[in-house]
Amino acid sequence: MPSPLDSIDRLVWDNALTELSQQIGQTEVERWFADTGLSSLRDRTASLVVPSRLHAQWIRSNHLSVLCAVLGVNDCVLTVKEPDRSPIADRPAPPSDRTALNRGSKGAGNGAAKSKFAAPLEAPERLVLNRDYSFENFVVGGANRLAHASALGVADGQARGFNPLFLHGSVGLGKTHLLQAIAHYCLNKNPDCKIIFLSCEQFVNHFIQALQQGDINAFRNRYRSADILVVDDIQLLSNKQRTQEEFFHTFNELHNAHKQIVLASDSPPEEISDLQDRLLSRFKWGMVAEICPPEFETRMAILQNKAERVGLDLPQDVAKFIAENIDNNVRELEGSLTRVHAMASLTNRRVDLMLAKEVLASEIRQRGRAIRIDDILEIVCRHFGAKVGELQSKRRSQSIVFPRQIAMFLARQLTELSLGEIGGFFGGRDHSTVVYALDKMERRRRVDSDFSVTISDLENRIRLMVEEN
Repeated sequence: MPSPLDSIDRLVWDNALTELSQQIGQTEVERWFADTGLSSLRDRTASLVVPSRLHAQWIRSNHLSVLCAVLGVNDCVLTVKEPDRSPIADRPAPPSDRTALNRGSKGAGNGAAKSKFAAPLEAPERLVLNRDYSFENFVVGGANRLAHASALGVADGQARGFNPLFLHGSVGLGKTHLLQAIAHYCLNKNPDCKIIFLSCEQFVNHFIQALQQGDINAFRNRYRSADILVVDDIQLLSNKQRTQEEFFHTFNELHNAHKQIVLASDSPPEEISDLQDRLLSRFKWGMVAEICPPEFETRMAILQNKAERVGLDLPQDVAKFIAENIDNNVRELEGSLTRVHAMASLTNRRVDLMLAKEVLASEIRQRGRAIRIDDILEIVCRHFGAKVGELQSKRRSQSIVFPRQIAMFLARQLTELSLGEIGGFFGGRDHSTVVYALDKMERRRRVDSDFSVTISDLENRIRLMVEEN
């Protein structure tokens, strides 16, 4: 007999299919999800079994973000079940464009006819948006206020200097929500507005296919005719030199025509590895806005907002329990509430604190409390006999600089803070100062065994303190 949590997974999948049909259409769901099943929903990752590689490729290229959103997870792993074979994991990282383009360079160079076996990588002409991803449903707090204001300014045309708008932040913090909110707003204002909205992986795939099929002019005409170009996960341009070259020219054409460009990334422009300097410069031309993990008050508001949208009367103590224990990102926060709500529906119980603790017990026990930069400062200062205020001051004496650099290094290793956030915490220091400290500490760790032992000891003491608390 399946356990209640197994039943919850099935209920969550059924609910997800219903919501998917509302977001992308019943026909699309029947075509690509009818024979797809949810095999597990654990650790903020959904594992799905699909009937073919074509299904995996299409879902991954066109519906992955909305699928993650309706399931309340950070990632979906697609596994292909092939006849007479073991299941094969089918979610490789996008290939470097050099490798892929070399395979198709002949067809691209001589204008060969399009292959009849080509996978359907073209983005759907009909723009598919999540109806819930609107400005009205976006909960604003201190961690996302600038990003929200910038996105709204771009959408209503009041921030023409924000071109491009570059949003960055960790997974699940609301970047895609704001991107889609911009699209919703612009289409409501002008239904004839031509918006191209896609992931960077889709752009790479379309470019590779255009070269392989000798159809580069059509590719360029498509993207350079947009009124608004929105690209999610732009950090995936890393290491793809030929695609970067193409995107550079697309960017210039649109910018020179005063068309809006909106980009989103897991990291700020300067932290995208192997990005051409001229692209880095252009990404910073307009507005760069960071979205940080929401503070407690915002997490509470997000939970109440989600509860209202699904018609759930959420007790204050339940919201407080979830908000205190799920603090990484919005997607995990809403996903936890979805699981509690699903269990209540399945077992005909009311949503209360006991139910929430029961459903989320293993997840909270596994996660523990996240390490905060305050924890790092406390242990480092205790070890070196320094004061917290000294490490956050402008003082540059060696007795302060050394532990400050160690604290910066540990903050980068043990937290999800960006370089800018770390620098800001240590007296408003800039990105380059933090990079210098990290490089210096890493080099010393490699050659100085005593120093390496000290770093490991500090890491262990920090983790132990957090576990005990």
